[in-house]
Amino acid sequence: MPGNSQRRGAIRKSSKGATVGSGGQRRRGLEGKGPTPKAAEREYHPAHKRAKVAAKRSGSGSTGAGGRGQTRPKSRSKASSEMVYGRNSVVEALRADVPVATMYLATRIDTDDRVREALKLATERGLAILETPRGELDRLTDGGVHQGMALQVPPYDYAHPNDLIDPEMPGIPLVVALDGITDPRNLGAIVRSVAAFGGHGVVVPERRSVGMTASAWKTSAGAAARIPVARASNLTRALEEFKKAGFFILGLDMDGDVELPDLTLATEPLVIVTGSEGKGLSRLVRETCDQIVSIPMSSAVESLNAGLATGVTLYEIARQRRR
Repeated sequence: MPGNSQRRGAIRKSSKGATVGSGGQRRRGLEGKGPTPKAAEREYHPAHKRAKVAAKRSGSGSTGAGGRGQTRPKSRSKASSEMVYGRNSVVEALRADVPVATMYLATRIDTDDRVREALKLATERGLAILETPRGELDRLTDGGVHQGMALQVPPYDYAHPNDLIDPEMPGIPLVVALDGITDPRNLGAIVRSVAAFGGHGVVVPERRSVGMTASAWKTSAGAAARIPVARASNLTRALEEFKKAGFFILGLDMDGDVELPDLTLATEPLVIVTGSEGKGLSRLVRETCDQIVSIPMSSAVESLNAGLATGVTLYEIARQRRR
């Protein structure tokens, strides 16, 4: 066993050379690295990815005064795929050309006219058809009555509201925004009316609002394939952006400033805002509107549903524009 002085000498010697001991090497390896980087600065950390997305959004900016032509990238739906199940629902969805990712068919299914028609329509569209055990279909439909058939509908690809501010759109700009509409059939009917009367798009809020489900798509009778639906994170701010771009905002309400036949802004770029049947327009949205418009009706009828009220308004605007 060497003495203490010999061991100290060996340690001093090893600190100069690279072959004896590891303490010096470890100390040198730790020199200059500094503190651990923040989570947002680490490339593979989720916080880094979120920071990149936030920076990209803030850098994209918004349209300035009269800033038509400047658009943001399309925002993607955060919703997961929707399942449509049951023989009647599947056939109706296929007839309406609802977008479908996959068609599921139970193993050894008892065929009838609906099954044969669904297979024929799916084959003509070139859809993927998977034969699936009934237990798996039960899981996919969350225990629903699927009758051996189901469709996987992919999430709708929403536009950004600024995508509807486009100077190259034909005709005078006309957009419909929905405030608190929760019935998908109303949304589908409104999309259909927008297409019928020369509108350019529909805006829905992200929260407390219906989205483009298979039911909305079916009710639109194919118009959803032609009319973009945009999703706004904040409807009031989206309406303010439209105002900056030169649009007038008209809210529909029973207690309006002007009745629909007396509307004088029909030939201007417009956003028509439809509120829910029960609550009407929310306070902030109402305050953002340039004018509140009412539809004159017989006293025997209290109100129209959102889809009908929007359709009547779009017809009157189209009539005045043609004139």
